[in-house]
Amino acid sequence: MKNEKNKGKRTLLIVWLILIAVLVSAIFAIGLPSGEKEETITEVMQDGVLHEENRVNLFGLIVNPAVISGFVVSGILLVTAALIRIFAIPRFTYVPGKFQTVLEKTVEFFDGLAHANSPHKPNFVGAYIFAAGTYVCFSTLFELLGLQVLTTKGTSAPLPAPLADINGAIAMGVTSYLFILGGGIVHNGVKGGLSVLKDFSLPISMSFRLFGALLSGLLVTELVYYYVSLSFVLPVVVGVLFTLLHAVIQTYVLCTLVSIFYGEAVEPPKPKEKKVKEKKIKHQKEIA
Repeated sequence: MKNEKNKGKRTLLIVWLILIAVLVSAIFAIGLPSGEKEETITEVMQDGVLHEENRVNLFGLIVNPAVISGFVVSGILLVTAALIRIFAIPRFTYVPGKFQTVLEKTVEFFDGLAHANSPHKPNFVGAYIFAAGTYVCFSTLFELLGLQVLTTKGTSAPLPAPLADINGAIAMGVTSYLFILGGGIVHNGVKGGLSVLKDFSLPISMSFRLFGALLSGLLVTELVYYYVSLSFVLPVVVGVLFTLLHAVIQTYVLCTLVSIFYGEAVEPPKPKEKKVKEKKIKHQKEIA
């Protein structure tokens, strides 16, 4: 048995070595392209950040490709949510199946995050971070589909992640900040709103955290894809790895920050009577 396992491992190792040798030989045989590219690497990187070159005509409006990505992701999520609510949830059983288990575990994760960071009012923030986290996660994974769109120049361009555009990241950061501000005003009145307004840098930090993290993966992938000699195996590893990591990490970070700041905004103030009693008790202890 051991000999058979060793032979199997050796065969597998030989196959991998042959594949690697073939790929390396292809890289050296093809090398870098001799002709000039339509865009330089600088132009490619700048367009990845600013989206000034590859723009799309959307019903007469010239927009960034990320706008279409945002509409597509939002539409897919809304339709999927409606289908799950109409066809899947009514068929849920006491003994859950695979799909029901996955859905329940996902809801439990966001619900637990809300209860841990916002114990006073966890239900509403739980629903928000579930929606926001789902959008961040799937909008990040969306770029793995590699869908193409026709630009105003007549060339095709891949649809990027919606949050890889600075406008999409700012929209998510501002929306989360307004949600926290609204919660503070509803539950604690003007004082709650003022406490949230003190953290004026919160929407900026949220926006640029999302934008910077997703943009770094996009630029690295663009850089790797630009060179033919690197575009055999490395882009697959780099693109998938960066995308998966960013989808998980940014979803968790955004949901954690929103639930923490929301919990601080809706935390009920201590009654004045309790404060007076606490001062009296401290004074008595000092005298004793």
